[in-house]
Amino acid sequence: MATQHRRFSRATRFGALAIAGLAAVALSGCGADAGGGGDSSLGFAQAKQEPDSAITVWVDATREPVIDAFRAAHPDIEVNAETYDGNASGSASLQTRIALFDQAGEGWPDVVFSTQNNDASWASRESNGQQAFAAPVNKGWFDQEFLDGFTAGSLDPLTVDGTTYGLRNDLAQVVFWYDQSLFDQLGYDVPTTWEEYEALSDRVAAENPGYLLGSVGDGFLGSYVYYWGAQAPIFQLDGNEFTSDFDAENSKKMTDLLDHMVENKTLSTASVFGSDFIQQAQGKVLGMPAPVWFTGAIFQNPDSLNVPAGQLGAGAPLHWEGQDIGTGNVGGGTWLASSHSKNLDAAKTFMEFATSSDEYQVDLAPGFPAYASAGEKWIAQQAAGGYFVGDFEQTVVDAGAQVWSGWGFPSFSAETAYSKVVLPALAAGKTIGDVAADWQAEILNEAQVQGYTVNR
Repeated sequence: MATQHRRFSRATRFGALAIAGLAAVALSGCGADAGGGGDSSLGFAQAKQEPDSAITVWVDATREPVIDAFRAAHPDIEVNAETYDGNASGSASLQTRIALFDQAGEGWPDVVFSTQNNDASWASRESNGQQAFAAPVNKGWFDQEFLDGFTAGSLDPLTVDGTTYGLRNDLAQVVFWYDQSLFDQLGYDVPTTWEEYEALSDRVAAENPGYLLGSVGDGFLGSYVYYWGAQAPIFQLDGNEFTSDFDAENSKKMTDLLDHMVENKTLSTASVFGSDFIQQAQGKVLGMPAPVWFTGAIFQNPDSLNVPAGQLGAGAPLHWEGQDIGTGNVGGGTWLASSHSKNLDAAKTFMEFATSSDEYQVDLAPGFPAYASAGEKWIAQQAAGGYFVGDFEQTVVDAGAQVWSGWGFPSFSAETAYSKVVLPALAAGKTIGDVAADWQAEILNEAQVQGYTVNR
């Protein structure tokens, strides 16, 4: 993500009056005819179409440029844009608002962007007597040739029982970012396995205290970078059965690794978006496993680490010795189209533009596009600037197809339990191992609340 990502979204522009009005409509229970025309040939009951009507699109602050780009490319389509938090950090703001519209029977946006890849789990279900909010995209609405253009596996999180309910905006595969100048200066080799990473931390702690190899100070880092990247089965979903196994070998090894590196002070416990981390890490980050969008959000950002050109490289995702690479994924947004839209042609045109066009995905998008052809152009453009060292392009492209498929996509975020249980414990000087049981219990409790069958 070239300048900032989903966690930099500004406050919503939905005013208090708009929310109050929505609530009043919702409470009134005056429903509209969601099905309208009744044509179900695309896998959902279509509303009566109004081909010349404006479409309403919700985006987070980071995705605002797509609106202007689309208007320039398609001046014949009127777009009403609203900015909201993008469902960031598992806030469930999108689900909450859609539920209000479902209750009211009207008011749905035509297209929404979300930072969460698990939205299909709830957006594919009926709610308050209304058909599922998300319209299927692989039942005849979008051309299969277009859908086949997405990077292999990228639409899997949005696919429920064979039906795909949205389109991925970007991928957020994790690689090992390293500062080549610091590695050369300190005389270390870039690690390729988790074991080498931990061993390096001991050398750094003993020989060059103060240098860092990452952070565990954010819910997405702890959950997605480390445990997902370790192929630890703490967040798995099979049908409606949810499991979380902190006693599995990979889970225990990652817990021990993180506790060890926090203790030797090569892992920060500060949020990477906070001033404490920036002061602590400026010029001191030897390397760290992190998503692709850290290039702009953290490393090139003049308000963050601001690493000079010609120093930053991307190493292959870390993995356990003797095991295949199975990296984590940290975000990468999702576009959902409303099954209630009265201008499906315009909504489709916008969705295709937002996910695959050069005007947005190659020239403006901050993250690695999920659409394969756009991704190839985007990464080539990044590499052409001369900022990165090493085989940056190939490493990032390869990692996009190496995301571990064992991680689950239920209707709640893995970040919330980590933020609720682990972060306060770390701040209090406890280890992750000290609260692993509590962390697991919180994850399972959230799963149960969401209606999943929990395997304890």
